[in-house]
Amino acid sequence: MDRHTMMVRRRIAAGVGVVVLIAIVLVVNGCLKSGKEEALKTYNREVGQLVGESDQQVSQPLFAALASAGGESPLNVELKVNQLRETAQQQATHAKGLSVPGEMQAAQRNLSLTLDLRAEALVKIANLVRTALGGQGKQASTLIAGAMEMFLASDVVHSQRTAPLIQQALAADGIHGVGTAGTQFLPNVGWLEPSTVQQRLTGKSSASSQNGQAAPGTHGSALLGVSAGGTTLEAPPAINHLGGGANPTFTVKVEDSGSNTETDVKVEVAVTAGGRQYKDTRAIEKTEPGVTSSVDIPVEGVPQGSAARINIYVQPVAGETNVENNKGSYLAVFGG
Repeated sequence: MDRHTMMVRRRIAAGVGVVVLIAIVLVVNGCLKSGKEEALKTYNREVGQLVGESDQQVSQPLFAALASAGGESPLNVELKVNQLRETAQQQATHAKGLSVPGEMQAAQRNLSLTLDLRAEALVKIANLVRTALGGQGKQASTLIAGAMEMFLASDVVHSQRTAPLIQQALAADGIHGVGTAGTQFLPNVGWLEPSTVQQRLTGKSSASSQNGQAAPGTHGSALLGVSAGGTTLEAPPAINHLGGGANPTFTVKVEDSGSNTETDVKVEVAVTAGGRQYKDTRAIEKTEPGVTSSVDIPVEGVPQGSAARINIYVQPVAGETNVENNKGSYLAVFGG
């Protein structure tokens, strides 16, 4: 073989080697990218599974047990809540043991906070429920209502922090069209009101007339509408853009849906934004059957530019048994 032919063959071999090396690098990079994408998707699925189990295995049986507590022995109710507490603690521990991609570290911290809040609230409720069903029901119901706020906070942390952070990490890696499961542990805001907690636990209203009994006939209130700064709030999925600065005033319309005149009808507005809750309560001095009354409720310190959930709750009057039309929930962004 002459020298020229040998040099040509060496150059060809070198070229082939470069092509093979590039191909190997591309294959390895493709595998790494595929592995990274799969790790992110797997974490997203595991988070969805965990919060779904929290809703189904803890929230649903918990509130079913509390709603039927008046017909059971306090000890049995306490045992049920304690069993659910153990399940919630196991879920919180499971969350801490997930394999977490580096891009999901911020989401993981908020996931742990969500499940820890639920487990801690269940510890408090388990320690109070027997007392709430006994002789010190009013005081214990107030403390249980406080623990319920931790459930609401956990829902907000997931919707405003965990899920958005997961979606942000997925999008940064070019992964689109993959949703993150939501969660709603607290079924309704009525559980944040001590008198409603006591009523639901015992099956008896804490409100009464002067002789200890509700007047004959039907009793009830219905939430008809809410406005703020001249804007009438629309129900989800609509997002209401509201002015009024950091101290908006809400005008709440309430109809007396019963056949009796009611007095001192309390209405609560709670705004949850930035992981905190801002709320106030005002009373309608007197309502007449079939007549709509309005009350203005200012709420102070609402953060501007943040996504918020507004919950309105008309507290039940003596003798009221159906409170489903007493509440409303709205999504909003507050601006200057």
